[in-house]
Amino acid sequence: MELIITEKNNAARRISDILSGGTYDTTRENGVNVYEWGGTRCVGLSGHVVGVDFPSEYSDWRDVEPVELIDASVEKTATKENIVATLRILSRKATRVTIATDYDREGELIGKEAYDIVHEVDDEVPIRRVRFSSITETEVTDAFDEPDELDFDLAAAGEARQIIDLVWGAALTRFLSLSAGQLGNDFISVGRVQSPTLRLIVDREREIQAFDPKDYWELVADVAKGEEAFEAQYFYYDEDDNEAERVWEEAAAEEAFETLSQRETATVVDVNRRTRTDSPPAPFNTTQFIRAAGSLGYSAKRAMSIAEDLYTAGYITYPRTDNTVYPDDLDPEELLDDFVGHPSLGESAESLLDADDIVPTEGDEETTDHPPIHPTGEIPARGDVSDDEWDVFELVVRRFYATVAADAVWEHLKVVAEAADHRLKANGKRLVEPGYHDVYPYFSTTENYVPDVEEGEDISITDVELEAKQTQPPRRYGQSRLIETMEDMGIGTKSTRHETIQKLYDRGYIESDPPRPTKLAMAVVEATENYADRVVSEDMTAQLEADMDAIASGEAGLEDVTDESREMLEEIFANLADSRDEIGDHLRKSLKDDKRLGPCPDCGEDLLVRRSRHGSYFVGCDGYPDCEFTLPLPSTGKPLILDDECEDHGLHEVKMLAGRQTFVHGCPLCKAEDAGEGPVLGDCPECGDEHDGELAIKTLQSGSRLVGCTRYPDCEYSLPLPRRGEIEVTDEFCDDHELPELVIHSGDEPWELGCPICNYQEFQARESESGSDLESIDGIGAKTVEKLAAAGIESIDDLADADPDSVAESVDGVSADRVRNWKASA
Repeated sequence: MELIITEKNNAARRISDILSGGTYDTTRENGVNVYEWGGTRCVGLSGHVVGVDFPSEYSDWRDVEPVELIDASVEKTATKENIVATLRILSRKATRVTIATDYDREGELIGKEAYDIVHEVDDEVPIRRVRFSSITETEVTDAFDEPDELDFDLAAAGEARQIIDLVWGAALTRFLSLSAGQLGNDFISVGRVQSPTLRLIVDREREIQAFDPKDYWELVADVAKGEEAFEAQYFYYDEDDNEAERVWEEAAAEEAFETLSQRETATVVDVNRRTRTDSPPAPFNTTQFIRAAGSLGYSAKRAMSIAEDLYTAGYITYPRTDNTVYPDDLDPEELLDDFVGHPSLGESAESLLDADDIVPTEGDEETTDHPPIHPTGEIPARGDVSDDEWDVFELVVRRFYATVAADAVWEHLKVVAEAADHRLKANGKRLVEPGYHDVYPYFSTTENYVPDVEEGEDISITDVELEAKQTQPPRRYGQSRLIETMEDMGIGTKSTRHETIQKLYDRGYIESDPPRPTKLAMAVVEATENYADRVVSEDMTAQLEADMDAIASGEAGLEDVTDESREMLEEIFANLADSRDEIGDHLRKSLKDDKRLGPCPDCGEDLLVRRSRHGSYFVGCDGYPDCEFTLPLPSTGKPLILDDECEDHGLHEVKMLAGRQTFVHGCPLCKAEDAGEGPVLGDCPECGDEHDGELAIKTLQSGSRLVGCTRYPDCEYSLPLPRRGEIEVTDEFCDDHELPELVIHSGDEPWELGCPICNYQEFQARESESGSDLESIDGIGAKTVEKLAAAGIESIDDLADADPDSVAESVDGVSADRVRNWKASA
């Protein structure tokens, strides 16, 4: 029996479908899908099923000094025991094993882990390796026809990364966390790649905070040639004879304004016409793909998650690549021909095929592992993928289109006019030949109209505006720009950079988008800079990355590189040892700063965002137990303290982060004061006849709103209402329940909610018809409900309790990130 091992379940299913011609059967072994046909079985792992860790005697943070971890031994343990057990069972019956994990450093290490598990069972069974860049019929069958061997050097490079990251992360994380007394789930995390990345973000924030704005003025004139109006900018020549538009002296700006305002015309003194060739972009590598997806609103992590799902499904090539040069065996015409006739992508493909010669663009990076990211020629039906997946798929397709399209051509016209020794300029541009913009609509093609004029011609000045401005601080890094900067500085790899940024979010070091560092992040960077600067040094991280590349190429050994990293860490701890108390004090203060809302109205101490033992958030006084003042927070989402302050109470406003359900809660004290009963709507259907209970609109201290019985808690009858929007009680009454109809005013269009009882009954009826309450979650339709049901998830409660990674493994076309978003909504 041949055993095929892939990196994930989705890849196993896809490869089995290709190799079996769709005839495979599915069985379950220890809860793991096994695909079988003929004499072959195929099983998918779940990424790494074996991890590195310290022996159990090092697990107690309080009993083991962090410095002891530097030279501690490292052992491998099963992290997915059911998968490892399944692999062992299947290995006993295997006469040949084929490893078909992803073709990169991480994939090679995962393959090596599987190799070791198989050889523990049978050290004589032949093991071969197949590699491919897309899971398409052609590539997969070709790869299995020409198998290779595992690259043990490449796997060793991945293993070295695991060991180094474990030792550095564990030792430094424990040191800082113990110093600050911050243990449990909220420990202070430090990492070899994470910390230099955080320093980049913190350094930019320091630049913003230290920025001293300067005043300047700009003048803009409305001008016209006959009936053709356009805009012109005042400018002058600075001391370096360069054109300058910012006027730094107010008196000079006002003088120019007065002079131009008194003139009715200006004389054209220079007309410059030129054309500019706008070349198509290079093929997508990982970094440029993330940047392009970011312009569509996708975070780096989300973009990569979608791309990986599309790769596994066979629609695009492997998304982790540095390459920007298509391989010689890629036939652009053949690939374009696959899209001819498609309802939304076919017309562009046909137009490109009309060209006399199709020559793809090339970037600066050419590698031999994977091609640039491009479509495979297999096209999903719109119903087979989510809207987000289609957006990303179309982006990849159209980027390929752009790389084989013609240049665009712009025509530029610059007009300079003069009035009383003051000059005005107008820059016009027009897209003469759209070229690649016709098939790649993601770059701006905005034109600026300036009429054709001649030197010596007078144009009218119809209005002049003088605007006072200030210089602006540098902008925060967007996620894609941050990844580009990390790449330039040698921090991390194409496979890990987006994950590093997500870890910074998860650990509470950054918030918002573009990322902004929290006070804890500032404190961690300051502490490490003062006492162990190498921890946040990109030079150290880049050196270790280069060392791991040397392992991959066979120029260095795993032990040499890991020993070198331990020596670096010992030097760092030598500097940290005498500063533990100062570092702890600094971190504790910053931890409190990140949670501070403002003064307690009862005692004047700080109000802080706290978390209960049950995991919910609330506002509590730092003077507890002497002061027991508290305020509730919404049960949905994680609180983020905003810069905006309440004018009435001096408290910072709070935003609740809950994915697509994110909302601004506002001042918690305002919400508490607004709480209470609003207008009475009518009799309570449960207790009105017997106890005269009535239904009223109620606002809770947490900000939630409902229609509830005035006899609460004796009667708990209630109906939900939207959290946001003004509620209008109309004069129209429901014939069935004798309650007034409600209208919610939020956004452009009012929402006619109607009778609250009827509205809720209609909602229940819809849920009953669908057979599942899962469809109430955004992004889950009937087809996905069927897929989830097959994986044992039939209700919102099932989803809330499910493990995202396990669900993603079991449900075709669903990523773990999507499941996490659904769980947040659930």
